[in-house]
Amino acid sequence: MSDKEFDGLCAVVTGGASGIGLATARLLAGRGARVACLDLKPAEVPAPLAGVQADVRDDAGVRHAVAEAARVLGGIDILVNNAGIGAQGTVEDNDDSQWHDVFDVNVFGLVRVTRAALPHLRASRHAAIVNTCSIAATAGLPQRALYSATKGAVLALTRATAADLVADGIRVNCVNPGTADTPWVGRLLDAADDPEAERAALSARQPMGRLVSAEEVAAAIAYFASPLAGATTGTDLAVDGGMSGLRLRPRT
Repeated sequence: MSDKEFDGLCAVVTGGASGIGLATARLLAGRGARVACLDLKPAEVPAPLAGVQADVRDDAGVRHAVAEAARVLGGIDILVNNAGIGAQGTVEDNDDSQWHDVFDVNVFGLVRVTRAALPHLRASRHAAIVNTCSIAATAGLPQRALYSATKGAVLALTRATAADLVADGIRVNCVNPGTADTPWVGRLLDAADDPEAERAALSARQPMGRLVSAEEVAAAIAYFASPLAGATTGTDLAVDGGMSGLRLRPRT
């Protein structure tokens, strides 16, 4: 018997071509899962992962992509809703179109993919949904009003969906990363007036004094996705270097 807890299970990861999504897909595959990555750029998904074209803003396209992933994999047992986009600014800095765009990806996109995957998840004996949320859902961060609003919605939606699906044997949880060393954060740093100073500031606000790695977030996602976490649902897990829970004295 294999000691890999995901042997025989099929996983779909949205936004799986880079960053946290790719790290998660690789980890699940390394532990025995068959994995398909839904992404705008499926050609960038490395083998042996399967890449499937998907834009989470397009409901018909999402339904087609999920059906194709289920066909390729032979079913869906695990869904990782990781696709998302960022936004900067205060509540008065983003216009209505920007609010609609970010909610369309971060919240409605998650809804579309989950909705399309549910028939497959209901047929599984070890069904799990893991949503990538954020520290922004639980802590007030400057210049992140729009982004924080979407992630607050993801946190609430995670708990509500967990309540709705528990009778179907589908567990729903979310992971709340702190500032992670991902391509999106890299682009923010590149756009800053002083990238090195900005990186130092982002690192310093997390008590561990560094950015979170994509692999560390992936490990938390894999915990929730695993059948070994079969009694855990409706829960959020911070992977934020202690930012949400620690109140340290200033260093002298």
